[in-house]
Amino acid sequence: MMLYKGLIAVLLCVSLTGCVLTKVVTVPMRVVGAVASAVPVIGDAVDESIDDIADAVDEIPL
Repeated sequence: MMLYKGLIAVLLCVSLTGCVLTKVVTVPMRVVGAVASAVPVIGDAVDESIDDIADAVDEIPL
């Protein structure tokens, strides 16, 4: 029961911060960008480009 209440609280917090659909799309993108930033030479460039794209997706009015 405690897990159920915690899950509801987390879902409410996520839904109040913006469109859930864009969060579902952009959170995995940002995670991949963070992992890619560990690559020594091209990681930072890949992370920046993925962040720019994720920011653009977040701005889509849904």
